[in-house]
Amino acid sequence: MAGLGQHQVDRGIAAIDDVLSDLGEASLLGLDAEATGVSLVALARLEARVAELRHRVLAHGAEVAVEQTCGATTTATWFAHATRTTVRASRRAAFFAEALGRYEVLRAGMAAGAVNLEQGEVIARALDALPAEVASWVRVEAEQTLVELAARHDAQHLRVLGERILHVVAPEVGEAHEAKQLADAEAAAEKATTLSLTPDGTGKVHGRFTIPELHAGMLRKFLMSLVVGHQDPAATGTPADRTDPARPEPQRRATSHELGQAFCELLERLDGTGLPETAGTGATVVVTMSLETLTGGLAAATLDTGDRIAAHTARRLACEAQIIPVVLGGRRQVLDQGRRRRRFTRAQRIALVVRDAGCTAVGCRTAAWFCHAHHDDPWARGGPTDLTNGRLLCPAHHRRVHDPAYDHRTTPDNQVEFVRRT
Repeated sequence: MAGLGQHQVDRGIAAIDDVLSDLGEASLLGLDAEATGVSLVALARLEARVAELRHRVLAHGAEVAVEQTCGATTTATWFAHATRTTVRASRRAAFFAEALGRYEVLRAGMAAGAVNLEQGEVIARALDALPAEVASWVRVEAEQTLVELAARHDAQHLRVLGERILHVVAPEVGEAHEAKQLADAEAAAEKATTLSLTPDGTGKVHGRFTIPELHAGMLRKFLMSLVVGHQDPAATGTPADRTDPARPEPQRRATSHELGQAFCELLERLDGTGLPETAGTGATVVVTMSLETLTGGLAAATLDTGDRIAAHTARRLACEAQIIPVVLGGRRQVLDQGRRRRRFTRAQRIALVVRDAGCTAVGCRTAAWFCHAHHDDPWARGGPTDLTNGRLLCPAHHRRVHDPAYDHRTTPDNQVEFVRRT
């Protein structure tokens, strides 16, 4: 090959090149199946040996600053240009070349053809991931063990084994390290947990969320149980046949549409009685509709969140738990809403939600579900607990109505107006 010198490595590369040139036009006729298999395995071992040599020379290139021969900024960028490979691939090669200089057992395994390039990269990453406080003998034992395992496992299995290698060579160290890793990961996941819901104005809401693996697993199980429950037995077999006993999920992967429908059904099935109360109604969704809508009319119904839904959807929800229909007469008087107590009953709070639709302070737009029920005439002064003496106020305005620094009055349209005392 042009440009090669008289160094032992140069002479060896030239010899390999000559042999490959001879094989370039070699006929494969007469190479039976068994011999072909042997040849392929031998070629794979040769590839591993050549890969070791290439990375060893690349590491040497970094030591002698080969990039300076043409003004390149790094060895990796020089190598990418010289070999017409991507910078990303060249940087990966440079990192692995540096790692082989630190892991002699791994390097020797590749040089012997016992460890291929893919396996070698996985082993190097596993060794690099060992905690800094691990003793040197543990690192040596881990490297030796992983190289031995490469004789029986591919790179994918080695990746898993590499993550657990401390449990093999130093169980106590491995358990402590895993405990810290899991605690750190869970803390990071909790800190990164987010959820956003964005309505698009066309009856749809788009969402994004990031949640810990634990809760993702719970959600996945809930959704898949609903998906499986709705699958057609004629298409998927009997219920016993629908899932693999080793896996809780159906053998046919659920579509995103099926998962979305299952999520909606999950929300409708949720029992919100154990959740913190807002406006005294817990996680109950209040659907306000006319008697005409309930009995088959077309007029839309209204949720206590302010959103509107189709009449047929409202009638369906009227049958569901935790979704309470409030039926209004022609004069929009709430029908049959419970009895009087010292505190507002759940039925009375729902009636307030329907009547007030939100905080009754002037200019406040806080939704009803987030408001408190307030006595206009305080109970301690003999005020009754009924709808005529009750109203919804958001937490901020509920505090303000009891703040001695403010006076307040009720306007003709049943709004509360505040005036700061002087």
